[in-house]
Amino acid sequence: MRKTITSIILLGCIGGGMTGEVAAQTLSLDSCRALALRSNKQLSIARVKKEVATNTRKMARTKYLPHITLAGGYMYSSREISLLSDEQKAMFSNIGTIGMQTIAGKMQNFRGELGEAMTQKFTNMVANGLLTPEEAMKFSGMAQELSGIIGTAGRSLAQPLAETANAMGEKIVEMFHTNTHHIYTASAMLAQPIYMGGAITAGNRMADIAEKIAEAGIDAKQHDVLYNIDNAYWTVVSLRHKQKLAEGYLELVQKLNDDVHKMIENGVATRADGLKVDVAVNEADMTKAKVDNGLALARMYLCQLCGINLNSDITLEDEGDKEIDAELLPESNHSPEEIAEKLKDQRPELQMLSDAVEIKKQETKIARAAYMPQVALLGGVVFTNPSVYNGFERKFKGALNVGVMVKVPVLDWGEAMYKIRAAKCAANIAQMTYDEAQEMMELQVSQCNFKVREANKNLATARKNISRAEENLRCANLGFKEGVMQATEVMEAQTAWLQAQTQKIDAEIDVKMSEVALKKALGEM
Repeated sequence: MRKTITSIILLGCIGGGMTGEVAAQTLSLDSCRALALRSNKQLSIARVKKEVATNTRKMARTKYLPHITLAGGYMYSSREISLLSDEQKAMFSNIGTIGMQTIAGKMQNFRGELGEAMTQKFTNMVANGLLTPEEAMKFSGMAQELSGIIGTAGRSLAQPLAETANAMGEKIVEMFHTNTHHIYTASAMLAQPIYMGGAITAGNRMADIAEKIAEAGIDAKQHDVLYNIDNAYWTVVSLRHKQKLAEGYLELVQKLNDDVHKMIENGVATRADGLKVDVAVNEADMTKAKVDNGLALARMYLCQLCGINLNSDITLEDEGDKEIDAELLPESNHSPEEIAEKLKDQRPELQMLSDAVEIKKQETKIARAAYMPQVALLGGVVFTNPSVYNGFERKFKGALNVGVMVKVPVLDWGEAMYKIRAAKCAANIAQMTYDEAQEMMELQVSQCNFKVREANKNLATARKNISRAEENLRCANLGFKEGVMQATEVMEAQTAWLQAQTQKIDAEIDVKMSEVALKKALGEM
């Protein structure tokens, strides 16, 4: 048996909780394969991973296309934006008062300077005899009276002018009011990559390779499922034939036991002979019980692989045959070069490792692209409320923006060089892993070829031993009936016959399983 008793018992314990009888059904190897491929959970996971890789590849294609983003927002601010300082607001609000005060001061100075000039002029005219002192006094009084009239008129006009100017200043301050407590924004932005240093192309190539790896993963899981189901199938067939053999052997020793006990009753045989035969019967019965239990657990394991109820009553097509249909396998005559090519084309595990090497190479390109110039086209429309295109107007208004962004790394202290070197080292590791795996697979094929030769030789030898064991048993039974041979000699012949039959069954199953192993090693499952 290829599967260990421990694993079979464990699977039997796991399935012990599943109840419910299922109608008896006959399954062929092909139908067991189909059921296993349909129900295997790991294979279903591999298919989902393939779907993930496909969607990832499609997503990577979108990196070539322009991306449009819509955004909107609202913000409340406890304080509004002010274009004027507090001092400027105060100045505009009192601009009339400040102006009139300035003008009044200027007028006072002017009146004083004018009075002094007139007095000096009249004095000079009196000195020159142009005016008499009385006339000069008269004209001076008239000038002072005119100055008073002008001052009175100016003071009566100053107050209205100041108030009017102050009102105008308040309006100016109000016009600079932004009302930005509530701010609304809306935008539509477009980004179109033009040149990203080859990163987008490398990323798409990696996505393609990842999808290929996922496909190869499905093939690898299928090979594993088929390999396991074939081994489980032929294990059940082997145990079923051993069960038949155990039943036949039990009948032989029971018949011998009956004959010996009859001979004891007639005084021809001793009680010791009877005890020896009794022991042989018990051993044969124990062997049959072990085979029955092993067969039941092997069936449960096969049902688990097929995804059907563990307690299903199944019968395999090859169980009913009198002999297992096992032919000698042709030995492989492929050269090492041909085997290497077959492995590259047919072993999904090797294909996955080859793709992993290519992914590492693409990662090196992405690492290099991060330190190359990058160019992108940018454009969009931005709306705000309040808008800033006509003062701070409480309306949604926007503008179209178009530009080009260029990113050029200048100084990174060798980071790019180290990162690229690390990526190249990872690619080298992947390549060495691939080379090692290829060598191990070639060795595996060679081992399987040796096992095929060994299985063929064992089967040919076992078939020869069968005829000899059957003839030996026939002679022993005949000699026992004639009274020339002892019961122990018959038991020895029966044991030899059982051993030969067991070896033949094992050799036939070894041929089947070595064929399966060789197909899996070559990727031909």
